[in-house]
Amino acid sequence: MTCEFIPADQLKKQFRVLGHFYNVVVGGQRVFCRSSLEIVRDALFPNRLDAAPDAIVVMMNPGSSQPLATVPEEVDHTAFPFTRKNLVATKPDTTQYQIMRLMHYCGWDHVRVLNLSDLREASSASFVKQYRSLEAEHNYSKHSIFCPSRKRELSDSLRRSSDAPIISAWGTSAKLDPLIQRCTHAINERGQFVGLKHVDGFDRYLHPLPRMQEAKQAWVDDMVKLVQTL
Repeated sequence: MTCEFIPADQLKKQFRVLGHFYNVVVGGQRVFCRSSLEIVRDALFPNRLDAAPDAIVVMMNPGSSQPLATVPEEVDHTAFPFTRKNLVATKPDTTQYQIMRLMHYCGWDHVRVLNLSDLREASSASFVKQYRSLEAEHNYSKHSIFCPSRKRELSDSLRRSSDAPIISAWGTSAKLDPLIQRCTHAINERGQFVGLKHVDGFDRYLHPLPRMQEAKQAWVDDMVKLVQTL
C-alpha cells in the first residue's frame, strides 16, 4: 500500500505543534536548545495534550526548530533535570510534517518528539562539531536528555500508553554513535526501539526526511507498515 503524500498546508490544519525551548550559557557561549516537542491533533487540543502520547519518536536534534512569538527561557545548570516545561507554539519544519503524515495514517492523536541532543542547529556538520566541543572542552553532556543527570526528566518524558512504540529515526551517521549509545543505554530498561534499520549500522535508523521525494514517500509507507505489525 502506498499512502497518499499529504501536503503541508493540509497537515497544518490537522495538527498543532508545541515545544519547550531554553537557552543555557556554557563556557561563555549561549547555547540554543529545545528539550521536547509535542504534536497534537488540533481538534482535540488542549485536552489530548495531558494524556499519554500514542508514540514517542527519537530523532537527531531539533535542527532549525523555533518558537513562535516567544523568547526561550534562560536557564543555568541548576535547571536540570526539568520538572516543569513551559510549552509554546512552535513553527513546524519539514521533518515534523513527515511525523504528522505517520500520525494521520496510524490514527494517532499525540506524538512526543525527543532528540539525541537538545541543540538547535540546522547544519548537521555544525551540530556534530558543537556537541563534540561541549562534551570534550566543557564536559557538558546535559545537552542530551539521555545523560544520567536528566534521568528523572527522561523517565517523565517516556511515560506513554502500554502499546505506544518508541520510534528510532535519528539517521545513519557514524558521528552520532556516542549519542546513540547513550540513548540506547538510558532507555534499554524502558522499552524496545522500532524503526527502519539501516543495513550498515545495528543502532542506526533511517531519518524521516531523506533528500529524494521518492525516499520521503517510502519512509512514510514503510513506517506505517511497520507500526501495523506491532
